[in-house]
Amino acid sequence: MTMKTVWCCLSTLVVAFCLTNLSQAKEPTATDPSHFKVADGFQVELLYSVPKDKEGSWVSMCVGPDGNLIVCDQYGKLYNVAVPDAGQKGEVTVTPIDVQIGGAQGLTWAFDSLYVVVNSGQFPSGLHRVTDSDGDGKLDKVTQLRKLSGGGEHGPHAVMLHPDGEHLVIVCGNQTNVTEFASSRVPQVWDEDLVLPRIYGRGFMREKMAPGGYIAKIDPEGKEWELLAVGFRNEYDAAFNRDGELFTYDADMEWDLNTPWYRPTRICHAVSGAEFGWRNGSGKWPAYYEDSTPGLVDIGPGSPTGVAFGYGTDFPQKYQDALYACDWSYGKLYAVHLEADGATYKGTPEEFITGTPLPLTDIVVRPKDKALYFTVGGRKTQSGLYRVTYVGEKTEDAAPAGLNDAMKLRRQLEEYHVSKDPAGIDLALANLGNEDRFIRQAARIALEHQDPAKWQDKAIALDNTCAVIDTAIALARVGDDSLRGQLLDKLDTIDYASATKQQKLGLLRAYGLVLMRMGDDAEVRDRYLKKLEPLLPADSPEENRMLAELLVRLQSPVAAPRLVELLEAAPTQEQQIELAKSLRLLKAGWNDELQERYFRWFHKAANYRGGASFDLFVQDIKKEAVENLSPERKAALASILDHKPDSSMPTVSGKPRTLVKKWTVEDLATVVDPATLKGRNFDKGQQLFAEANCFACHRFAEQGGAIGPDLTALAGRFSPRDILESTILPSKQVSDQYQAIKVLTEDGRVVIGRIVNLNGDNMQINTNMLDPNAITHVNRNQVDEIMPSETSMMPEGLLDNFTEEEIKDLMAYLLSRGDRTNAMFSEN
Repeated sequence: MTMKTVWCCLSTLVVAFCLTNLSQAKEPTATDPSHFKVADGFQVELLYSVPKDKEGSWVSMCVGPDGNLIVCDQYGKLYNVAVPDAGQKGEVTVTPIDVQIGGAQGLTWAFDSLYVVVNSGQFPSGLHRVTDSDGDGKLDKVTQLRKLSGGGEHGPHAVMLHPDGEHLVIVCGNQTNVTEFASSRVPQVWDEDLVLPRIYGRGFMREKMAPGGYIAKIDPEGKEWELLAVGFRNEYDAAFNRDGELFTYDADMEWDLNTPWYRPTRICHAVSGAEFGWRNGSGKWPAYYEDSTPGLVDIGPGSPTGVAFGYGTDFPQKYQDALYACDWSYGKLYAVHLEADGATYKGTPEEFITGTPLPLTDIVVRPKDKALYFTVGGRKTQSGLYRVTYVGEKTEDAAPAGLNDAMKLRRQLEEYHVSKDPAGIDLALANLGNEDRFIRQAARIALEHQDPAKWQDKAIALDNTCAVIDTAIALARVGDDSLRGQLLDKLDTIDYASATKQQKLGLLRAYGLVLMRMGDDAEVRDRYLKKLEPLLPADSPEENRMLAELLVRLQSPVAAPRLVELLEAAPTQEQQIELAKSLRLLKAGWNDELQERYFRWFHKAANYRGGASFDLFVQDIKKEAVENLSPERKAALASILDHKPDSSMPTVSGKPRTLVKKWTVEDLATVVDPATLKGRNFDKGQQLFAEANCFACHRFAEQGGAIGPDLTALAGRFSPRDILESTILPSKQVSDQYQAIKVLTEDGRVVIGRIVNLNGDNMQINTNMLDPNAITHVNRNQVDEIMPSETSMMPEGLLDNFTEEEIKDLMAYLLSRGDRTNAMFSEN
């Protein structure tokens, strides 16, 4: 008799298992909650394991008028789910809803109707309303309110009630074509706004252009649509906080891992008129663009699904106020704790519930029993329904603070995103130079909705640095091209050296938008070059990236040697790829030596690792660069161009190193004492971080990879000794978020890594943190055991090739939070 032992483990402390007698052919079940890691004081119950062959795989859920749940199979029917209240005994009863609609990725009950957003081929894609037409208590009539062109997993998604109680809000991924809007809080002048042409890699959604995914407000009949925010990649769900502020959890593009344009999954504050800057291929706007709304919290690789606030639960206040965000691929339910930060918020993500496998799809609060419910499933994986309750000690918590003055000002400005009241012009002009980026953005958008003739002269007369920058951005977008000279005159008055970093980046973005939107003819070329060439190289990689793009677009005759030098010195593969991408289009200023150095970089880049599109991106950069060579230069460079590098571990920068010493924690405990780290070399520390291959997996100060945890805030959470111990002995304490598993299969294979994706019975396991594309496929039906790996995926011996003095520089860098002005880099 063959036995299967299925282990599901989420921490080094809890290992549980169940035995399934295959001869009895028992129905598969969703993962047992005893295998989960759950926040202290909370309890998770598995209420129902969905029979996959009968009821499919559930991806959307809402609470009906009777307190029952309404759920939908991704490829099938709607179901009414009656559950016993928390603390009560009883069976879960699942009843099909007999209507000709299903395949929903969005459900909500409002206005005595079930609203259904369909995103599959079985039923028409779009927004539908399901009602009880004859009053017998059963839903029986389906009305399509709006056809939305866009299916699949990037089409239309969630629908929810607006806080005003009179409207709905609908969430659409970036494969959903823009529909007809009666009004728009987003100025409808969007464009790609890329200084240089992008590269596409595998070309996923190559034909999709701005504005990308969007969120809209609609009336109950689905006739009047108002556009609220754009520029998302594939936000699946959204939720309002108690003050009426809207939040969503936007997706990444895992194929782009370890490229400079990769954007981790992130929590976004979807303010009025926001543009979050999704563009396909390498064209995604970085968060630091002045006209791009930044995310609040970077989560990391994952697949965002349902979100909800904890309002109405019987949880402690902190957890009632949390935004719960589901990550489908890594099996994480985050509780994101938000706190006011000027006119927006900042957030701290907590791993509230984690499991393997735990493909979370949707989440709701059921007011009847004040419990949190979530579903797992999707892509025909095993589905289940769970309930979360609080069983810990009750505490008295302070009441929520509400909107602060900065938020109230932003909201006041946002009123003019839909109103043409000229009174808004003076308020917007008064705040165009506000230090708060979200207030400044709200003011600029308010002006863009007004006739420029009514405000442009007053705006151009402003002298505040931020106001000058945002005036140029606004008028580049909505003004007349004849204003170009005046805008450049104003931008030229800004003293670049004394500007803040964000002002410098804003200034470069403003120059770029004036160039792209108002023309880059020969009349302005010399003027731009005279202004911008002396700025290269700059102090930050972000400035260098933007300067490189502008100077290459203008074919600067002096950019090549400076950019090649930056390329060779850049400590991360992301920085290098960004510079190489710009250089591919530069035709001016090359000599034979510079070309040889540039094309030799591709030998090193051939061993860099990233997502599924990574190699194609690098190949496309090289291909376009070669196309710009003359036939004679191609022949002269043939040996370099045709060189086939040996496959090896990636070396981002620095020369090959040899063993210095097998360091122990005790060897270095006194070396990394903060008192010994004064006056260290920031640039050397950054270089050593690269030479240890840390940037290949970790982000630090918005640079580097995203496979491992972001290390920027290490200094605020761990002591120098803790950091040292984690580096030398990575397997001593492994974060649950990044813990590997060991999979033993019936045919004798052993696969060690992290589950990163699921599809039906297929598990995709990443086996090498240095290579996001190193994926092994395992069929769950062939698994004998799954257990926690006793070793970390982080390699050992990372410090063994460094001297004591170098380790001091590296440790000071890790403790700096990416700030070269940190006290550790000063003798005083």
